[in-house]
Amino acid sequence: MSTDTQKIIDESFQYLMKTYSPQPVVMDHGKGAYAYDTSGKKYLDFAAGIAVASLGHAHPAVLKTINEQAARMITCQASYATKEKLHAAELLVKTSCFDLVYFSNSGTESVEAALKCARKWAYEEKGEECNEIIAFHNSFHGRTYGSASVTEKRHVQPFFGPYLPGVHFATFNDLDSVKALVSDKTAAIIIEPVQGEGGLTPAHPSFLRSLRALCDEHNICLIFDEVQTGFGRLGTLHAYQAFACCPDCQHGEPNPANHQIIEPDIACWAKGMGSGFPVGAMAAKKKFGEAITVGTHGTTYGGNPLACAVAATVIEEMLKDGFMEHVHAVSNILFKGLNDIRRSSNKITDIRGKGLMLGVDTVFDIKKLLGALQSNGLMATQAGKATLRLTPPLILSEGEAKEALAVIEKTLSEMDE
Repeated sequence: MSTDTQKIIDESFQYLMKTYSPQPVVMDHGKGAYAYDTSGKKYLDFAAGIAVASLGHAHPAVLKTINEQAARMITCQASYATKEKLHAAELLVKTSCFDLVYFSNSGTESVEAALKCARKWAYEEKGEECNEIIAFHNSFHGRTYGSASVTEKRHVQPFFGPYLPGVHFATFNDLDSVKALVSDKTAAIIIEPVQGEGGLTPAHPSFLRSLRALCDEHNICLIFDEVQTGFGRLGTLHAYQAFACCPDCQHGEPNPANHQIIEPDIACWAKGMGSGFPVGAMAAKKKFGEAITVGTHGTTYGGNPLACAVAATVIEEMLKDGFMEHVHAVSNILFKGLNDIRRSSNKITDIRGKGLMLGVDTVFDIKKLLGALQSNGLMATQAGKATLRLTPPLILSEGEAKEALAVIEKTLSEMDE
């Protein structure tokens, strides 16, 4: 580490609260799937801001939109309509199963809006006692109070208490554990289609289908937290579209002709939606979205013209012919390559995930592994207690995917247990 790098890191924490352990490098700029530090070292960015830089760094379409829109109008009061807000909302509705959109600035704000929307709907639909939420063990939904209350980490962070009451935790992919918690007081169930901090663990489609049926039976709002999984990350524009199931899936060979996409009532979006620009949204089917009325919720920055213009550009790029097919192709290369390394090295113990959201468990301490990968030119992140999280930009080329696999294989071969 150079003297200048250490100086910047040390001086930063004279002014910044230490919410994260500092990395040993200072980042400078990025281009495509690569990031560069201030010493000029090049990294394949398989962190991408934790699944944020969906179109990579300095994407030409995003840069063009930012420059043109910033010169026209960056912000205005949320009560005013703008062409940019209309365009982004229209794209979100027309590409999804939802009817109404509320724009936010981040994932945790989107989750907060979803919880408020579900509780208000339940209050009016089922009565004031119906305010309980079912979430899942190993969940992560954000760091503001509502979001933190439905995140299991609350149990090891008592110093932030009291959290929202009426929150219960079921076991992921275990329907009986959910049924045991359902009552007349249950307003909503919130779930990540693929758990992020839960080790990149996908929900079983049959479990989501049964969860949907359970919510329909008891008139419960089903919320999908797609903050990390949405906007192409799983190979579909919206994460719920990557999950389809039929009754036969629980009884032998599934019949693809009978498959139906499992639709939530509300979705929470952010991260890849802006490819690095802060923007998020909550989307809801009509009967739920109409619970949010004038004065019941709002935002200063959410839905500003610049954020909406960027979000629309990102969506339009992802809707181009071949974009999602490319995500699937690169995903297949990474999963196959990792499984090959697993067989040849015996140093990988499990591989999970979906699309370009991969979790890898190894025999090594995760902190040491991340440091070693970084030294060899690959940036990644940790998920849960010991999982290597790989969330590269969706524009990652097949060649860059193979380059990353070579770095991972080299790094594992150099490390001692």
